[in-house]
Amino acid sequence: MRKLPAAAAPIMLPLIVTFLMSNIISGLSTVMALGISPGWLTAWLKAWMSSWAIAFPVLTVVLPLARKFVGRIVEQPRT
Repeated sequence: MRKLPAAAAPIMLPLIVTFLMSNIISGLSTVMALGISPGWLTAWLKAWMSSWAIAFPVLTVVLPLARKFVGRIVEQPRT
């Protein structure tokens, strides 16, 4: 399988993380709000897509800031 170039990593990481996280959270929230009912799947897919549409650009911006912050508060290993 061909791999993407390293330059794709800053986009691929938030893409995959937000895909999975928004899927799980919107699914859980939809089940809690509606239960497993006849319209559950459609409601979940709508919630998931709208959540992902917001989560991906937000994480793309926030992730570098979070890394910078973590770098300031976590001691780096000595080599």
